Amino acid sequence: MKFARVIGTVVATQKADGLDGVKFLVVQPLDEARRPRGEPQIAADATAQAGPGELVFVVGSREAAQALPVIFVPVDLAITGIIDEVDDDPAFRQRAPSATWTSGEID
Repeated sequence: MKFARVIGTVVATQKADGLDGVKFLVVQPLDEARRPRGEPQIAADATAQAGPGELVFVVGSREAAQALPVIFVPVDLAITGIIDEVDDDPAFRQRAPSATWTSGEID
């Protein structure tokens, strides 16, 4: 799951079976500092609510195909969430793992 910014819309005159009613948007992938990273891409909107200017979560590959109402449709990228707020205060970043493996023995 990665951050992206919606920067435009796409009008499709023809769609593959299972994609009727699915909106396509142009998204700009972002790095950890929310700066543009790579080229803009086309994403299917699994939320059916994203719009230009919004910060979103995107997933690719098999996860993208499973995120839509009809699963395993031919998509490579899907918007799975709209981000309302990001708290990137370095004080809240975790510096160490939150869990550790044990020997498997239960006390």
